Amino acid sequence: MQPLSDISSPLIAAFPAELARDAEAALAVLPDSRLPPRASSPVVVEGRQVLIPGRLYNDEPLPEAVALLSSRQRQLLHCLYSRHFNGMVRQRHLEKIVDSTDPWVVPFVVHLAGEYVLEILVVIRDELRDLVAPGTRGHLAYGRFIVDNPAFFARTQRRVVSYWSCYYRHAYADFWGYPGSTVLDLLRSAASDRAGHPWPRLTPAAARLDGYC
Repeated sequence: MQPLSDISSPLIAAFPAELARDAEAALAVLPDSRLPPRASSPVVVEGRQVLIPGRLYNDEPLPEAVALLSSRQRQLLHCLYSRHFNGMVRQRHLEKIVDSTDPWVVPFVVHLAGEYVLEILVVIRDELRDLVAPGTRGHLAYGRFIVDNPAFFARTQRRVVSYWSCYYRHAYADFWGYPGSTVLDLLRSAASDRAGHPWPRLTPAAARLDGYC
């Protein structure tokens, strides 16, 4: 295991301060990594800044070590591994948290919405369909996060368009049929209700496609 003194600061900062003890317990089961986590993205969660890691390079922990963690500690572990450099690992851990409406989970899911793995976008699209229903916990949680982080979500929208243009236009000639487009519609719906006005739609018609790839 990697000593907490070497890895705790940047990764514990991925969660609100009241979860620090649970984050420490989750980090204690991480195997050693020769590379530190890649640059973090600052976002606001319920009025407090957290730092979502760009990429995690640790191998996955042993199942018997994970089994000793509490359910909350496992949740935080899955959040961190949703930032793993391997897309299949990211998807596997996303599937463990995507149905959660806890506010510290939301930025990890939105971060993945702006990435290039089609299978991950399909998981998010299928699991977040209830966001169209006002008043649900997911609708409220995602709406608040986006309203509190407009620049982060604007960048996410542009990334969805960029990856579609770079890699998926041959399969989805119409952007509106692309799973990432549906995910953005769901997220904008939640943000619009929270903000009290239509949330800006950054679509191919309104965004330059060149220069992103």
